[in-house]
Order: sequence, then C-alpha cells, then structure tokens
Amino acid sequence: MKLQLESIRNAAKDLLEKVSSKQELEAVRIKFLGKKGELTLILRQMGSLHPEERPKMGSLANEVREYIEAIIEKKTEEIEASERESRIKAETIDVTVPGILHPLGHRHPLSIVLDEVKEIFLGMGFKIATGPEIEWDYYNFEALNIPKNHPARDTQDTFYITDNMLLRTQTSPVQIRVMEHSQPPIRIIAPGRVYRSDAIDATHSPLFHQIEGLVVDKGVTMGDLKGILMQFAQRMYGDNTKIRLRPHHFPFTEPSCEMDVSCFRCGGAGCPMCKNEGWIEILGAGMVHPKVLENGGINPDIYSGYAFGVGLERLTLFKYSIDDMRLFFENDLKFLTQF
Repeated sequence: MKLQLESIRNAAKDLLEKVSSKQELEAVRIKFLGKKGELTLILRQMGSLHPEERPKMGSLANEVREYIEAIIEKKTEEIEASERESRIKAETIDVTVPGILHPLGHRHPLSIVLDEVKEIFLGMGFKIATGPEIEWDYYNFEALNIPKNHPARDTQDTFYITDNMLLRTQTSPVQIRVMEHSQPPIRIIAPGRVYRSDAIDATHSPLFHQIEGLVVDKGVTMGDLKGILMQFAQRMYGDNTKIRLRPHHFPFTEPSCEMDVSCFRCGGAGCPMCKNEGWIEILGAGMVHPKVLENGGINPDIYSGYAFGVGLERLTLFKYSIDDMRLFFENDLKFLTQF
C-alpha cells in the first residue's frame, strides 16, 4: 500500500504540472480525491491492514492528500492570475478610438412645468402630498360632498373597477386623506395623474394631470386664497399678470370661483389666444365646504380653509402656446425636442 500511495503522489504531481485550466484542474482533483478517486479507494482498504500498520499508512495517506491539495490550491491561484491577466489585456480600451454618440434625453414639457409649479408653491411653504390613482368612491366623491346620483358626477364620468372602486377623476381625494391623518395647519399641493371617460381631441384626454392645493388653519379667508393665487399667477406668467375671480359652483367649496389670468400674449388687449376677451380661464378654487372639513375629521367651527385645482396640461398649453394636448402623449421627437 505504501508503494501505491507514493505512486498516486507522483502521478498527481505529474498531471498537475501539465494542467492549464480550471476544468483540467477539477478533473485531476476528481481523479485522485473524488468519491471514486484513487486515493479514496486506497483509504477504503485500510480496514484490511494489520492493526499495527494502520496508523503508519493512515498518516502517509493524509500526507499524500495534503500534498495533492496544496498543489491544487497553488495551481488554482496560478490559473486565476493568468486568466485575470488575459482578461485585462482583452478588455484594454483604446482611448484614441472615436466614441459612439448616444443622444441624451431631456425633461418632457409637462415635467418642466410641473417642476416649476412645485418650486413656486414650495417657496410659499407648501408641501407635496400624493395619493393612490385607484381610489375608493368615498374619497373621490362622497367625502367631497358629491353623494351618489349627484349631477356633478356626470361631468366626472370615469373608469370603474368595482361599484366602489375607480380611477380617480381628480387629485382632490388627497385632501381628505391628508386631513384624516394630519391636524391643521395644513398647507399642501397634490399633483398627479387623473382619469375621465372623455373622447380624445385637442383639449380632452382620458388621462391628464391635475394639481390640487389645500390650506386649512384658523382664520383662513377668501382674501388669503386670492393672495396665494395672485402670487402663483405672477410667478408663472410674469409680474404684470392680473387675475380675475368669477363666481362658480363646486360641491366641495363654498363660496366657489373660477380664476382667469390676463392674457400673457396680448396683455389683456385681445387676441386669438384669449378669444379677444383679454382673459384666460386657468383654474377653479374656493373655500373648503364645512361638510368636507367634517369628513376629513376637522371641526369647521374652529378651522377654515381654501382649495384650488389646476390642470397641468392647461398650464403647459398656455405657457408654450401649444394648441393640441395630444402632442404631449404621442412621443413625437420633432415636437418634444423643442423644449
């Protein structure tokens, strides 16, 4: 058996000196040290030896195993170093070769205007709030003082998932969710996607974006609303911009109004953009209805607030004098690269 062990050691040494890859190295390891390897088979014969010979042969067998394992470990390091060097040489970059120009994208016009709106309101102390696009009927309508069968629902026909779950028609549900989890003072804007079952044309889309604003605190008045809207309009369209509030009706505000801005193209003199009226309708607003405050868990006898909602597409159309909102969604690079 001693001769067999020495023969295995010499044979393993000769084979390991010739290997040049990890695959060959693994094959040699299996040949000698695997479950059916030559050294393993020798070790299984230890039981047939005389008891006095077993310790000597066992010690010699362990020496042979450690010898082979040491060579395998050293050879593994050599092969890995060689492979690493070859890989480095193969991956060398010739910095003198002309590069490939990859066209860079840029922000979408809707994103540009949205970021501008956010900056305006963040600068006035507002925070950004978000809510789910798949909304409960309660938050989208009922909590906003629009009960079932209310006529106001006709103008906000949307996509229903179940009788009580739908794609939100406005970002106003965020108002209720914020009031439920926050105590005044509240000062937030809620931008996001909204959905309505509208036919696609130059001014309508089943998907568009809305920016909702909400302020709730003690002593909030219509004068505060007018002041904040004036600041927004002048930051958005220039210091000479004027605003006009017209009475309107929204179920979730009382009193309610629509806001016009002086035409930023003609300065109010009259032009095709403002239909020769000198004013352009921009958003809806009003004082938060007491019932809406109650639905949000806020006492209307102590607190008051105002809310406003503006369409992002509408702001962008006016800002860049675009006449068809379908351009925002068609991914036409000739259009998009202008911004």
